[in-house]
Amino acid sequence: MRDASPLPAPDFDARLREIEPRGLRRSPPTTLQVNVGRRCDLACHHCHVEAGPKRSEVMGERVVERILQLLERSPGITTLDLTGGAPELCPGFRTLVRGARALGRQVVDRCNLTVFYQPGQQDTPDFLAVQRVKVVASLPCHSQQNVDQQRGHGVYTRSIEALQWLNALGYAQPGIGLELDLVYNPLGASLPPDQAQLQAEYREALFREHGIRFDQLRTLTNMPIKRFAHSLARDGELESYMGLLVNHFNPATLPGLMCRELVSVSWQGDLYDCDFNQMLEIPLGFRPRNLWDIEDLSSLAPASIATGGHCFGCTAGAGSSCGGALTR
Repeated sequence: MRDASPLPAPDFDARLREIEPRGLRRSPPTTLQVNVGRRCDLACHHCHVEAGPKRSEVMGERVVERILQLLERSPGITTLDLTGGAPELCPGFRTLVRGARALGRQVVDRCNLTVFYQPGQQDTPDFLAVQRVKVVASLPCHSQQNVDQQRGHGVYTRSIEALQWLNALGYAQPGIGLELDLVYNPLGASLPPDQAQLQAEYREALFREHGIRFDQLRTLTNMPIKRFAHSLARDGELESYMGLLVNHFNPATLPGLMCRELVSVSWQGDLYDCDFNQMLEIPLGFRPRNLWDIEDLSSLAPASIATGGHCFGCTAGAGSSCGGALTR
C-alpha cells in the first residue's frame, strides 16, 4: 500500500511493486507481537520506541484480558512476542505470560537484561525459567566500551551478570530447552555485519571472557525513525543513511519480512502491521482498528500491509527482522 513515512528516500511501495505488483500482503498471522508500553530503565540512543524511565505509557488490565481472549480464539497464533520498553515493567506482564503459556503458546520476552536489577524484578529470571519463556536479550556488542557508549555507563557489566544468571538457571544449556538469543545492532549509521560470522565472534568472546553461553545471535538494522532518526538528522547523516539503505535494497529479503506473518498491538490495544509502523502511528493496512473491532486474529489475513520509507531498513543487505537477518 501507499508509502507513508516522510524520509529522504524513494517511494518504497513503488519500488516494491516493481517486484511484487500486488504489494506486501499478510498471510494468516502466526505471531502476535505486543508492545506493552514505553516504560524502560534505559534510554538507548537508537531506540525506535523512545522508551525511558520517565515514560508513563503502559498497558492496562483491560487490554491484557482482551489479548488473552483473542489468543484463545486464534489457534493459528503460535507465539506471543512481548516487547516494549522493558516489558517486564508492565504490571500485566506476568498475567500475559501465564495466560499464553496455559494456552500452549510460545512466549518471547525481548529483554534488556538490566531490568533484572530494578526494584521488584529480582525474581524475574526465575519466573521466566519456570514459565519456559524464550529470552531474546539485547547486547549490541561483546565489548564493554561499545555497549556503554550506546546504552549507558555500567550497562555492560549488569548485562553480563544477567546473562550469567540466566545460564545458571539453565538457559542455553544443552538438553534443557530454555532458549536464550542475543540481539546485535550497529552503533551508528551502518548495516550489520554478516550474522553467522558475528555470532561466532560473540560465542568465542563471551565464553572465553565470561563463561557465557547463548543459542543464536540476531543482527538487526537500526531503523531510521524516532530517536535514531533524530540523532542522524542532528549529525547530518540522515540522508546518507537512507541512501545506504536504498542502495542496498535486496529483493531476496521480501519473502521473509516479519510483517507477513505478524500482527502488532500497542499498549492501548490498537493494531499495526509491525512495531515500527506502530511508533509512526501508521495503522494496520492504513485502516485504524483495535482489539475490540475483531473476533479473532485470523480475520486479519489475507490483507495488504502499510509501508513507508523506513521499510528500506528491513530490506537492506541481508535484511532485518525480529528474528535477525533474512538472507545469507
